[in-house]
Amino acid sequence: MKIGILTGGGDVPGLNPCIKAVVNRTIDEGHEIVGLRRGWGCLLNYNLADAAAGDHDWIVPLDREVVRRIDRTGGTFLHTSRTNPGRVKANDIPEFLREKDWSPNQPVKDYTPHALEVLEHLGIDVLIAIGGDDTLSYAERLHREGVHVIAIPKTMDNDVFGTDYCIGFSTAVTRSVTFIHNMRTSVGSHERIGVIELFGRNSGETSLIAAYLADVDRSVISEVPFDINRLSNFLFEDLKDNPSHYSIVTVSEGAIMEGGQIVQAGETDAYGHQKLGGIGEITAEAIKDITGVNIMYQQVSYLMRSGAPDSLDLMVAFNYAHMAMDLVLKGQSGRMVALRGGVYTDIPISMVMQGRKVVDVNELYDINQYRPKVRHVAGMPMFLS
Repeated sequence: MKIGILTGGGDVPGLNPCIKAVVNRTIDEGHEIVGLRRGWGCLLNYNLADAAAGDHDWIVPLDREVVRRIDRTGGTFLHTSRTNPGRVKANDIPEFLREKDWSPNQPVKDYTPHALEVLEHLGIDVLIAIGGDDTLSYAERLHREGVHVIAIPKTMDNDVFGTDYCIGFSTAVTRSVTFIHNMRTSVGSHERIGVIELFGRNSGETSLIAAYLADVDRSVISEVPFDINRLSNFLFEDLKDNPSHYSIVTVSEGAIMEGGQIVQAGETDAYGHQKLGGIGEITAEAIKDITGVNIMYQQVSYLMRSGAPDSLDLMVAFNYAHMAMDLVLKGQSGRMVALRGGVYTDIPISMVMQGRKVVDVNELYDINQYRPKVRHVAGMPMFLS
């Protein structure tokens, strides 16, 4: 067999170890493997009329030597993108495709037929896609088109539907807890209110779990609109009650003030999303106006998913890789590896499209006090989701 592997969407720690484990297992089993560079961008931008250039720019032959040291670092050495060949904007159409079939009146165009031609040209028998719900939604599309696809979930906010755990989440939480504790020194020294904005579009799990583990005063999550006056009063009282005279709140980037809207800007990407970020700064300014207390605001953002993976993400990355290869060797397709109830398993990749993974607010969050409410954990997954 010839196996292809790619990574799409945002980078997270654990991608390189996962790639390495897939490559080594493939070679052990006597098969060939290549890396598709820049995620689904490879299938869109590969020029079949100039295959030599395409092979150089978009395809990486993989062997033990190529991947020998990649597991020691974060990110993805195959690179990544947020390309969706099924929804390509006019400005993103490669020149060689635009000349053949392009109309400026079409807002988006489906280049899946070209992607299928590229896969056939490359001789890919099985494609392993590592990504979040957006990346895997296109993997599911290719599966419906007859491509043999196996999916591996990754996202640092742990929001892929159908699995309890995604590669990258543990490291993101670990980083967040460390940054929160480090920030206490400055916030406490200056007797201020600290506002820390963390990644989390639809799911506030990163903000919730980081706040729970770092024992911060308040936490605002994507699932629950918040009253800025009530939050400000809480933080002011928290500051007064703290012997060190400071308080801290974590804020999901997808959080919304009551009566407000999600804070996003820029053009929509290939999956219909605008760039989030800024609700933390808006919240910080409002808290200062209401309380009169100076604020320290920090948007942690990309630092959450930078650097090498922690031991848990290494464990899951390696195990997901072997599970994916087990499925490949069994001739299965259209499956996603997963953790469910603490047990490694696999599910139909179509499950990614069947729901949205969010925080169990009733079980884990106090909507009146804006803080984690974790009481009964028996029988719950390790990360409570």
